[in-house]
Amino acid sequence: MALEIRQADRSDRDAVARLLDEAFRTDPVSGWVFPDPAHMAAVHGKFLGVFVDVALAEGRIDYAVDGSAAALWLRIPAGEPEGEDEVPAKMRAVADPDNERCELVGRLTGAVHPTAEEHEYLLMIAVAPGRQGQGLGSALMRPVLERCDREGVPAYLEASSERSRALYERLGWEFTGEAVRLPDGPLMWPMWRKPQAWVRKGLRNHYS
Repeated sequence: MALEIRQADRSDRDAVARLLDEAFRTDPVSGWVFPDPAHMAAVHGKFLGVFVDVALAEGRIDYAVDGSAAALWLRIPAGEPEGEDEVPAKMRAVADPDNERCELVGRLTGAVHPTAEEHEYLLMIAVAPGRQGQGLGSALMRPVLERCDREGVPAYLEASSERSRALYERLGWEFTGEAVRLPDGPLMWPMWRKPQAWVRKGLRNHYS
């Protein structure tokens, strides 16, 4: 059965934040930002809620109708971004003011974010823990990637684990060659996806 997708709105804000919280509890980067499990339980959702707020205000959230998955996208114009320092500071202020890692992760990823071309930025994607490994993430991304291919628009993301990096590579993303090194922590892999040749097969393209 095809995944039914709709665009989330403000009424979905808390549900999407809870989904991100659940999906990223075991993520290496989240574990680095919040190394104490009890503390993570208290503030992790607030931290990820900032991403939800940014996507609702400046981009969009593709949301599975059954609530099992969500993808947060931003269309980033070419050129140096304005207000790039605001989001990392807000992440720290909202979630955990005494934890500099809340802010540092945003600043380190922002420092390597490409600026030469307009692109789609996959800010975050989450699948409910009980539904992972079923292809929902790929299904959720596919409409945007198909549109990128039709329109000749590249896409960008930061993979936070080897497992997610492998998934993205299967969908045409390539490691940029410059990893983000979190101090005494895990790597993140910036990945760029060039527009791919569009081959129409019903409603599916060549990587389906």
